[in-house]
Amino acid sequence: MHAAFIAFYDRWILRRPWRTLALCLGLISLLATQLPHLKLDASADSLVLEGDADLEFFRENARRYSAEEFLIVTYQPDGDLLGDESLANLAALRDELAAVPGVSAVTSILDVPLLQSPPASLADIAAPEGLPTLLSPRVDREAARREFRDSPLYRDLLVSRDGRTSAIQVSLADDERYIELLQRREDLRAQRRRDGLDAAEAAELKAVSAEFKDYSAALSDRRSALVENVRAVVDGYRGGARLFVGGVPMIAADMISFVRSDLVTFGAGILAFMLAALAIIFRQARWVALPIAACVLCALFMLGLLAALDWRMTVISSNFVALLLIVTLAITIHLSVRYRELQLERPDASQHELVLATVRFMSVPCLYTSLTTAVAFVSLVVSGLRPVIDFGWMMTAGIAAGLMLTFLMFPCALVLLPKAAPAAASRERRPFTARFARAVERHGGKVLAASLALLILSVLGISRLQVENRFIDYFHDSTEIYQGMELLDAELGGTIPLDILIDADDSWTEAKVIFKDPAGGGGAGAGANAAGGGTSAADGDNGIDAADGGTGAAGGRTGAADKGASGIAADGGDDDWLDDDDFGGGFDDDFGSASGAGGADGDAGFRQSYWFTVRGMDRLAAIHRDLESRPETGKVLSLATTYALIQQLLGGTVSDVELALVQKGLPESARALLIDPYFNAEARQARITLRAKETSKELRRDEFLRAVRKALTDDHAVPPERLRLSNMLVLYNNVLQSLFQSQILTLGAVFIAIMLMFMALFRSLSLALIAISPNILAAGMVLGAMGLLGIPLDIMTITIAAIVVGIGVDHAIHYVHRFRREFPADRDYIAAMHRCHGSIGRALYYTSITVIAGFSILALSNFRPSIYFGILTGLAMLVAIIGSLLLLPQLILTFKPLGPPASSE
Repeated sequence: MHAAFIAFYDRWILRRPWRTLALCLGLISLLATQLPHLKLDASADSLVLEGDADLEFFRENARRYSAEEFLIVTYQPDGDLLGDESLANLAALRDELAAVPGVSAVTSILDVPLLQSPPASLADIAAPEGLPTLLSPRVDREAARREFRDSPLYRDLLVSRDGRTSAIQVSLADDERYIELLQRREDLRAQRRRDGLDAAEAAELKAVSAEFKDYSAALSDRRSALVENVRAVVDGYRGGARLFVGGVPMIAADMISFVRSDLVTFGAGILAFMLAALAIIFRQARWVALPIAACVLCALFMLGLLAALDWRMTVISSNFVALLLIVTLAITIHLSVRYRELQLERPDASQHELVLATVRFMSVPCLYTSLTTAVAFVSLVVSGLRPVIDFGWMMTAGIAAGLMLTFLMFPCALVLLPKAAPAAASRERRPFTARFARAVERHGGKVLAASLALLILSVLGISRLQVENRFIDYFHDSTEIYQGMELLDAELGGTIPLDILIDADDSWTEAKVIFKDPAGGGGAGAGANAAGGGTSAADGDNGIDAADGGTGAAGGRTGAADKGASGIAADGGDDDWLDDDDFGGGFDDDFGSASGAGGADGDAGFRQSYWFTVRGMDRLAAIHRDLESRPETGKVLSLATTYALIQQLLGGTVSDVELALVQKGLPESARALLIDPYFNAEARQARITLRAKETSKELRRDEFLRAVRKALTDDHAVPPERLRLSNMLVLYNNVLQSLFQSQILTLGAVFIAIMLMFMALFRSLSLALIAISPNILAAGMVLGAMGLLGIPLDIMTITIAAIVVGIGVDHAIHYVHRFRREFPADRDYIAAMHRCHGSIGRALYYTSITVIAGFSILALSNFRPSIYFGILTGLAMLVAIIGSLLLLPQLILTFKPLGPPASSE
């Protein structure tokens, strides 16, 4: 079969080099025209698990507690934050930001209502004139300063505890078309999982998915432009203040910018380093130009194909081009070295004969190295994370394309060139790799001992490997992302959102619930007694209305008897006290939304919620304090925040009647601030929002989530079926845990698959076991080094395992294939080893040194994942070449898998 293939190849490819090259270059040129359409995707949708039940719940929860995407601008003036100059600059900055196209609202300390400057009452909240803001006439700024510093709502969210730093929220307008397409796509996917789709529905899903993909790319471009416009505005105010821009949209835009920069700058740098390395190694123009040309043309082919198919690169697959260069360069170097060997052995052969012999000899090992490398990358497709899946398939397609194009173009270009001068081809009669052969011959025992020691060290390192990361560590500490996230965590309440959702249980309103209060306050007993007194007053067949006796009591409690019940009647308040144009829709999940997601119940059949009883509020307050006490936790907001504000307004204790009136009677604009973000009446659900400190070295996402869940179920008596955790902290933790399970645990399956391929290639179990041993050591050493150095496994570094296996397998296949060819000549293991080191060993060494030199430039990147990729890839190449030139031959000499040597017969 192999002979038939070579005959076909010779007749239709090698003897028609001009036609073959013309066809290849024509196809590559055609695909290259698509390069302007190549897209990078760094959307949040690309960094979550497909089919994740928590993702579906998160989207449902986001609709229930409607919220806009937003940017945060941190504002730290040189002078007093509440000084005239600082406030004037802040007002001008706010107005300019509000004028940026795509911005729906801007919220700052200038816009939020002051509840304690002077102290307001519930009646004041509903008054037509509304509550004062910082810009209202005759506002006491010192009182406002104390309120910002002490308010459970504003402290650590809008203003830092030291009163020097403030946050400005820049809300981005929702794109209704995006939401509509996403919802329709998810509905059809859910139906497909549940009941299946008919032909029309399947066609609709395909069309909707394609439209959503295009629309989301266009939206991403618009959001990136919006981020740049916001930055341009902020840059104009840096003279008198320290400002940073933060938020998910900015992180996505910056990641795309970093990746695009690395693709261009470091892609060119890698090629330049490789060119220099090849020039030093071969010292002849053709052996530099042909490999580099093959690498560039293969890269153009694949990038054009990705663009034509609208197959988008992500942060994870951004290293695709660099890895494609490795695959292509390795093949070209093996072809180059073998050709030069044949030229020395057969100086009288024609150029065509030499090239054909090179192809005949190298086609089988190159095919198997490509197949085994593809198997390693195919393991990525089980991750469940779309960018990792795409990266696995991209690499598989790229490996196939690199193999085919290299064997089409490189031999055809070489056959058109005249034979190289014999002197140039024979300069390297005593290669550097011969030293490795002598080391194996003289110190074989030490090689085995050192390998065993490295294996033990690797196991130790792997035991310390963590499936965690600090997202901030992706960026250099000089970047705005790093500095902004650090400031947000330190001064303004944290970065990563977590929602804790608790559904009320019917039994909670009827029986006393015992739970622990870690802060020692409130107490269940007091709450239950208060609830007992208040429930009879609040409860009734017709519910509570404006004329209820309890309302008058509330009016008296607030010290606003002249306003009486009408001040907090369901329809008596003025919704203009907190106009959306002034307040800007609130701090998203933190300050709420004006959508009325948890809106007031109608008058008919209104029933007081458990969460608006003293018992329910005390329960939430205890949970709230528990969460705040954890070192990983930043700002926590819930109905307990509202409860604390009401207690401050009323000057002490609050009854169930008054809480029922708050649930029933606040105007919509007040509900949007104090209730809707934390309560949904239809679901009888309380929502606690928490922001974890991304920069905290104590943050271990999975452990933190387990601890929170355990505390709520064990210490606070929340039934597990009534509790749900959601938002990005949960989704990203799911991604990390899934990557660990699907990638690290499937490495064993990958090695088994490669073992089977080795047995098919070598037709020997012992030789297959020997060949795979250095690869196990190489993979273990790289993963162990990550564990010892504290480099976590995450969505970026998880691909390193596949890279190590793919590279190491290539070396083992080439070396063992050559050894099997050399050994029958004299059946002398040591002599065959020396010949292998002088032939294929040189190709392996050249490939490794060239790649290590090229990828070392990535250490200069500002994007830490690119740095890790460069360093770990270089380490993988180093370990792989050492294992192939030391451990692999020593194992062959030790176990003699090809039979007894001639001397023993």
